[in-house]
Amino acid sequence: MKKTLSVYPQIILAALALLAVNGSARAQEADFIFVNGKILTVDPQFSVRQAIAIRESKIVSVGTNADIRKNAGSKTRTIDLQGRTVIPGLIDSHIHASRAGLTFDSEINWTDATSLQEALGRIADMASKSPPGAWMVVAGGWNPHQFKEDRRPTQADLAAAAPNNPVYVQFNYAWVLLSQTAMQALHIASEADLPRGATLEKDAGGKPTGIVNGGVQALYTRIPTRNFDEEIESSRKFFRELNRLGLTGVVDPGVGASEDNQVLFTLWKQGQLTVRFNYNHSIGDLAELKALTEALPMGFGDDMLRFNGIGEGISRVVTDGVLGTGVTPEPSNADKQQFYEIVKWAAEHRLSLTIHWQHDQSVDRILTIFERVNQQTPIAGLRWTIAHLNNASQGTLERMKALGVGWTVQDALYLGSELFEKDEGLERAKSAPPIMTATRVGVAMGGGTDATRVSPYNPFRSLQWFVDGHTAGARPLRIPQETPSRSEALRLYTMGSAWVAFAEKDRGSLEPGKLADLAVLSKDYMNVPTSEIGSIESLLTMVGGKVVFAAGPYAQFEEKR
Repeated sequence: MKKTLSVYPQIILAALALLAVNGSARAQEADFIFVNGKILTVDPQFSVRQAIAIRESKIVSVGTNADIRKNAGSKTRTIDLQGRTVIPGLIDSHIHASRAGLTFDSEINWTDATSLQEALGRIADMASKSPPGAWMVVAGGWNPHQFKEDRRPTQADLAAAAPNNPVYVQFNYAWVLLSQTAMQALHIASEADLPRGATLEKDAGGKPTGIVNGGVQALYTRIPTRNFDEEIESSRKFFRELNRLGLTGVVDPGVGASEDNQVLFTLWKQGQLTVRFNYNHSIGDLAELKALTEALPMGFGDDMLRFNGIGEGISRVVTDGVLGTGVTPEPSNADKQQFYEIVKWAAEHRLSLTIHWQHDQSVDRILTIFERVNQQTPIAGLRWTIAHLNNASQGTLERMKALGVGWTVQDALYLGSELFEKDEGLERAKSAPPIMTATRVGVAMGGGTDATRVSPYNPFRSLQWFVDGHTAGARPLRIPQETPSRSEALRLYTMGSAWVAFAEKDRGSLEPGKLADLAVLSKDYMNVPTSEIGSIESLLTMVGGKVVFAAGPYAQFEEKR
């Protein structure tokens, strides 16, 4: 009897061990495995694999079909890629996503319209579904040269498309075309009724054409705003639209208005964000910066929403204009000192920053101050970046490298080449932006769009432009020496942008241990004709192991929210 009893502990221990092994095996089972694909890992070797396994929020392994199938269990969902390409989730390092989201479903997108007739038809369609008096707004992201008619619309065109609605059509930050109804709604009868510095274009007979040159941002704010619930729903739709295009992360360079924060933070608290959102706060003086840093520490947030520092406007007195406006006047010594105090405070409090700057001719104004601050408080680890700077010289890039300052580069010249040429001339335009020079110098770079006013938000449209350098009018512009390869361009939009977001250890490539952010593409990015890169979409987009968008053969996998 004693002998029989004595074996019970051994039996119990063996049973517990077996349970532990089985439990461990179940715990190691993947939630998803993707097989039979072309996995562009964007690791240091740009390795290409067949399959990938996901468990919970992270990548378990990447390898051959046989290796990855070993991670499958009874509850694993297997997705047959059937040869399709998978890339790391794209990250736009400079997109005004919070602002764009507020009005996404009420504005009219002309990005992919190939004719003016088609573009005007979109206004007519929206007007037919809207009450009289509702605003029809095209807020940038287009260029007349993309139309086969190769011309901008007129007031007569707008009146024919929406006779009972005010219409606002914006081109970049250069000018706005207002319908006669819109001018009446905004009480514009003469230049005295325009924002400061804006002018009315007039025809040969002295009659206003409806074109307002300058003052674009101030003019836009006169359009009636929407209610909070409408902005929430619109933003949710916009972020899903970004998911449709393979975007899993953004860096918004300037969230300033409180309503932007309200919508963003509400979606975050509700668990409704489907893109990882790093954001900067625009500030205008030292008092604002001090108040901000007392309440909001650098890096506040989590993997879905995180405070990324200050920018892209960090001073009201040391600034550089928009495309087509030329170099801004030299600031006074007092203004430079004020800018220095802001930058110094940011460095001392270990804040990252990004700053809007267009012209290499004037960038010494800020780099000199950065260097002065750096002598007192090293800034190399803070990941400060300069946005735009399409005509950066090698000397400027070397100064940036020495400081550890990065560069967020966008496809602004796809739609804005004429504005750039107005400022800089054709020869400079041919080498803008000098991506390969920056690569040789070793400047950290993130890819993006500056959407939605300046460029389309479509990252594949941007990737195509990086690779071929063609403008919206199909004009080849950039020289081969400054044109990245497809793999180099993709790295800009993944690992490069992850660096800007302080996230390169967690995302930007498809490697074990990293967050499971990925996109299954409709076409093979590496081999499709260059002219078709811009038409690529995601068939399935995953953020942290959750399917946030799925279509076509994968529609069944999308998690409903």
